[in-house]
Amino acid sequence: MIDTLFSGKIRAKLLSRLLVNPNTLVHLRQLSRELNVSSNTVRIELNKLKEASIIAEVDTNDGRIKKYAADTSHPLFEELRSILLKYLGIDQLLEVIFEKIGNLEKVYITGDLAQGKPVAIIDLVLVGDIDREYFNSLVFKAEELLKKKIRAAIYSSVDFNMEVLEGVPHLLVFDVED
Repeated sequence: MIDTLFSGKIRAKLLSRLLVNPNTLVHLRQLSRELNVSSNTVRIELNKLKEASIIAEVDTNDGRIKKYAADTSHPLFEELRSILLKYLGIDQLLEVIFEKIGNLEKVYITGDLAQGKPVAIIDLVLVGDIDREYFNSLVFKAEELLKKKIRAAIYSSVDFNMEVLEGVPHLLVFDVED
């Protein structure tokens, strides 16, 4: 359905790559390699998304390489992002696991999924006082629902610091302070 909505697999993958984590900057050749399609195909789709103001070309210090990012000021940005999060199963993780496991403070999605890339394994970093046994039982249910494996690193509030995520693509998806 998402492919139909976004009229093609390449466009859906591009949108997923850019909208899931709007802080991501990508360039044409990088996308071409990741999606395993010609750079011309990627360029055509990027231009269509740019014309619709869903993505924007971003100035870099090196004027030779064009980089692209989600246009967060687009009126449909939040709705499109929400649809993609549902498509990737992140919304179900929030409902099935995160709200039921104790005093959870923060949840980060890490790795390829944090960059909007398709994955078979969802990597998470959870921070808080979590009932690990109950969490494991919920993970089993969520894996069946999502048809994906889930790996999690769990930290107490005292043990966690942002250095854990240094150099790792990450996306904050739950914060008790929000």
